[in-house]
Amino acid sequence: MSALFACHALLAQGWQRDVLLEWDAHGDLTRVSPGAPASPDARRAEYVLPGMVNLHSHAFQRALGGLTERAGDGPDSFWTWRDLMYRFAARITPEQIEAIAAQLFAECLRHGYTSLCEFHYLQRDVDGASYARPAETAARVAAAGQVAGMGLTLLPVLYSHAGFGEQPLAPAQARFRTNVDDVLGIVEALAPLRSGQLEVGAAPHSLRAATIDQIRALASGLPQGRPLHIHIAEQQGEVAQCLAHAGRRPVEYLMDHVALDARWCLVHATHVNETEVAALARSGAVAGLCPTTEANLGDGLFPLAPFIEAGGRFGIGSDSHVSQSPVEELRWLEYGQRLLHQKRNVAHTRQQRQVGDYLWQAALAGGADASGRRVGRLEAGKRADLLVLDNDHPNLDGVNEAEVLGRVVFCGNDNLVRDVLCGGRWVVENGRHVAQEAIAGRYRQAIRDLRAETQ
Repeated sequence: MSALFACHALLAQGWQRDVLLEWDAHGDLTRVSPGAPASPDARRAEYVLPGMVNLHSHAFQRALGGLTERAGDGPDSFWTWRDLMYRFAARITPEQIEAIAAQLFAECLRHGYTSLCEFHYLQRDVDGASYARPAETAARVAAAGQVAGMGLTLLPVLYSHAGFGEQPLAPAQARFRTNVDDVLGIVEALAPLRSGQLEVGAAPHSLRAATIDQIRALASGLPQGRPLHIHIAEQQGEVAQCLAHAGRRPVEYLMDHVALDARWCLVHATHVNETEVAALARSGAVAGLCPTTEANLGDGLFPLAPFIEAGGRFGIGSDSHVSQSPVEELRWLEYGQRLLHQKRNVAHTRQQRQVGDYLWQAALAGGADASGRRVGRLEAGKRADLLVLDNDHPNLDGVNEAEVLGRVVFCGNDNLVRDVLCGGRWVVENGRHVAQEAIAGRYRQAIRDLRAETQ
């Protein structure tokens, strides 16, 4: 048994003092006791938070960081960015996927993510042929998670078409090609890897890449209770294409044919109208919001304020990994709304008016459900995932409990996460990942080789 004594810990009911947390050899919390006497055998911390869930990731895209910020001859958009992404995807090897993913996971852990949902669509070899082991690349991501100590939800992706109306895939999309049986086969192949640190769900890529019949077949074929994620309404062009194809907007079209519930995560949902906002909130599905990527690609702003008012549930993801910080995602989720509405302190409820606290707790709850894992809270039976803040940093000097998350989210750019426990394992200590040098060395070699091949 291992233990931590927190002078201040953020529990589901809010900040509590003198909290003893204990966990077992399997990485599960066995005891969370507020008001406990200090234990001489326990590690001690001043401020402790539950680790954040990153509900949307394409790990290999970490390799593109900073390479797409040169203006072209015409207007740039998601679609022009995708061209470079395809060039990387065309050549990347399983070994490079593993090295890049491990680097990404180490960075995410250092900044406070302890669980990540990998929306994984690089399934085939460089020539579009199936690997001898069809789950080859997904297993590489799982191996990277083990090396870095990241809790994972793997989501092998259904990707059959290039556009609405079952348009054939382009040559650049050959590595993504899967049908329902392919995806369910990968899910089955990954079953022996499932553990407290790894869950396996599935993801129809989008309404462009999978038909409604395929989406329903995948949902019914996936083991009960497993998470399902889908890209939806990310760009206005996608909305226009859906209207032309089906006479319905994407969220409307999906909900006409699929019964959404809490195991579904609709990633982005950027361009939704009032009717869709209300229906999505009623469904119990999670809106997966990725503000740094949505800003980087010029996608637009999700209507957060009416979604909160309607009782909607959301979480955050780093998607293309222009940032690996949950603080930056939460900050820009709020700041985008302030710019849109020209007012301050948008993300709150009557019950929780502290914006930082509301954002952290709401994103935790939505992300935990989207991950399908026992995470998101510091309570017995959940995974032992927690963050120890750097109480020696000036930003936390003399603060009271009500001010802590406001300082963490909205006060400067220093990373205030000092130590990270993930699945009962200390993976970050004094701001450094415990395998940082070895992981970084493999990443550097992979990125040198990959960039040389794609230039």
